[in-house]
Amino acid sequence: MEAAGVDPGRVEESFVASPDGKASSSCRGMVSTAFPEATAAGSRMLESGGNAVDAACAASLALAVCEPQASGLGGQTIALIHARGRTVAIDGSSRAPSAAHPSKFAGPSRRFVGNGAATVPSTVATLGYLNERYGRLDWETVVEPAIRIAKGGYRITELQHRCQADNLSKFLGAASRSGARYFLKDGIVPYDPGDLFIQEDLAETLEHVSVHGYRSFYQGSIADRIDSDMRVNGGLIRKEDLARIPVPVERRAISRRYRGMRICTVPPPGAGGTMLFALMILDSIPKRGLSSKGPEAYRYLAEAFRQALLSRTQRPYDPRTYPRMPERSSPSRALSRRISGRIIRDGAAPPAREPPIVSEDTTHLSVMDGEGNAVSMTQSIELVYGSKTAADGLGFLYNNYMSAFELENARHPFYMRPEAAPWSSVCPSIIFSGSEPWIVAGTPGSERIITTLSLFVSRLLDEDNSIHEAMLRPRVHCSTGGRISLETDGAGDELAGGLRKMGYEVSILERYSFYLGAIQAVLKRQTGEGFQGVADVRRDGTAAGI
Repeated sequence: MEAAGVDPGRVEESFVASPDGKASSSCRGMVSTAFPEATAAGSRMLESGGNAVDAACAASLALAVCEPQASGLGGQTIALIHARGRTVAIDGSSRAPSAAHPSKFAGPSRRFVGNGAATVPSTVATLGYLNERYGRLDWETVVEPAIRIAKGGYRITELQHRCQADNLSKFLGAASRSGARYFLKDGIVPYDPGDLFIQEDLAETLEHVSVHGYRSFYQGSIADRIDSDMRVNGGLIRKEDLARIPVPVERRAISRRYRGMRICTVPPPGAGGTMLFALMILDSIPKRGLSSKGPEAYRYLAEAFRQALLSRTQRPYDPRTYPRMPERSSPSRALSRRISGRIIRDGAAPPAREPPIVSEDTTHLSVMDGEGNAVSMTQSIELVYGSKTAADGLGFLYNNYMSAFELENARHPFYMRPEAAPWSSVCPSIIFSGSEPWIVAGTPGSERIITTLSLFVSRLLDEDNSIHEAMLRPRVHCSTGGRISLETDGAGDELAGGLRKMGYEVSILERYSFYLGAIQAVLKRQTGEGFQGVADVRRDGTAAGI
């Protein structure tokens, strides 16, 4: 491993705010989310005297309203928080219903579309728990912005129009068409960009949860309506499943050093350990080799990503399945050095079986306040618009996390069984400078979460880029089968040609590709006062503070 050589000043001083809100600076706190109204909701909590946890919960609920293609009350939320001087991973995984069994999913379609694809949603329980345990403001104050957005509406974006168009046949293919009735215009066609989208049923659900507390989502009238809807439309969730309330589990965060800086993230069932393993492999490769823009640098990145993803596939671990086993979530430094040496010495690895391409959607938000608190939160309903079915009369989409379970190998830790938590690729993270959070970051994107976030960290610490420049730089992903996905930056054809000569299959993507995630990052300056924030140009978000 090289000497640290990381100068926070170079990262911070090169930052320039932008008029579009994609890069912002502030004095007392910062919020970055994937939608402007959600960013505003988080900032409002900070202005009202709330802390980073309050801001994150309000922003999360707002995203549930104005980014329904990515998350919602019917999904799950996993977070890494630094509060009261300690860092803790919040495992807010959803749960398989008590009736879950592989025999009920003979065909693949039921795991992806329809009520049967849904696990017991945990987002409301996770946010309520966080507010109750770590927040400062009352629950009704935190929920209010989401209610206001649902009642008043927001404008459909070009990205949302495109997502609806891409998933039109799945919306209309669901037997109940409940998702289509809520999220398509007249229940038939995509909304046009600029259309005002109002969600009255969702506003009523949020008002009920606001007045009666987060537990009311799981017991009483809401649970009865979900139970009835599931029985009518072939779903597995029952009010007894909801009554257990999927309160999150606090887990010990995991960390490793990269270029001397401590990177902290979430353990399984999240993928933080895989992201750390990719960085550990890169840590033994000279910085000058990674910071060049030629094919060899991209080969180093591709092979580090590939080896980390292979390790995750070959060594799955779920603390719920084997609670008495030592956690295999902190990768070995010795193993990473051996892999680094092999990458440098041997060139490209031979192709392997190529996994299928999956277009999952998720959302991430990052928050820091002036008191040293920080939240990195990733939430999802799994695929774009989840199961494409909605809770009748309640206004939110069900997730389709049943698709994230193993169906064939009963020894697999994520084998489908009652109360199981789905396997997840999320890795919300915090980079520390000394003992204090410096940068909070995360991204959506299925397995590309792991590679996109690793690459972002490398662009910061290997090249001393600002968080804005590191977010803008062209991205690369390598699957376990050896297929490289590459954003073009004007030299894409030449770079792709060099990689193809090395034996890789290369897929050229547009410059700012939806496929390669959306970094939301916040930085607390170490060389001066204030905060910096970025929201990825690849999605609809903004960063703003107080």
